Amino acid sequence: MTDPAPRLSRQQIAMRVAQEFSDGDVVNLGIGIPTLCSDFVPAGIQVLYQSETGILNCGPLAKKGHGDVDLINAGGQFLQPVPGMAFVDSVEAFAMIRGHHIDVSVLGALQVSAHGDLANWFLPSRGVGNVGGAMDLAAGARRLIVAMEHTAPDGDAKIVPHCTFPLTGRRCVNLIVSDIAVIGVLPDAGGLVLKETAPGWTAADVQRLTAARLHPTPDLGEMRLA
Repeated sequence: MTDPAPRLSRQQIAMRVAQEFSDGDVVNLGIGIPTLCSDFVPAGIQVLYQSETGILNCGPLAKKGHGDVDLINAGGQFLQPVPGMAFVDSVEAFAMIRGHHIDVSVLGALQVSAHGDLANWFLPSRGVGNVGGAMDLAAGARRLIVAMEHTAPDGDAKIVPHCTFPLTGRRCVNLIVSDIAVIGVLPDAGGLVLKETAPGWTAADVQRLTAARLHPTPDLGEMRLA
């Protein structure tokens, strides 16, 4: 069955995620779509970015040709310097995470369960994976947002009743922003709430591509992209 409307681009997913940031938040951005969020922070919102590489308070992604090999994010992308930024070693960087000083972490995912379990580091079909700092962020961030395509390249659902891939963390995801929907995770294994859909998509369209059961909110609307 074909999609009822175009799916959001990676940039549009990042744009929607960035709307979740509050002024003064300390934010850690994972590899992939999450790194794009820094380009879409709303005007008037100042975010302090933190990275396991040992950076606190850096700018968004650097423009092409203006990168510094000593200033990179978790994905190896160049960042812009800003006044007041700090450099620390990995021990202090992870102490910030493990000490629950990260307000928001944005990570990608291979699977998210109906209970908010996260699997994002090992793909069994490839037999390889590297967890990096994801387990620490899943356990230590005050709020965890997943930014991802809604389905795998082969069409398999990525939002499932129970994860079948090795877990990164249990009951750690608070919000999922995909290319077709915004889904909240209720506390205490309360399930998944469909909050917004991409333009041209209905709740039934989203449910069709979601293995876990979704509970649409009474005020379900379209995703805000501006």
